[in-house]
Amino acid sequence: MKKNQVRDIRMKLGLSQSEFSVRYQISLRTLQQWEQGRREPEGAVLAYLRVIERNPELVKETLER
Repeated sequence: MKKNQVRDIRMKLGLSQSEFSVRYQISLRTLQQWEQGRREPEGAVLAYLRVIERNPELVKETLER
């Protein structure tokens, strides 16, 4: 995932870090580390972020069930 792509996904959805964290069940601290470039998402989490990018409403609805 390119640098700041996580932030770009979040911004495209119009969500704060806190809102994105809660909605998609990602640790706020982890999200902040990704956005600050201290860590990079890997493996299944990377795939999860790609699904969020392509179909955020489906992911949200699925997690709410």
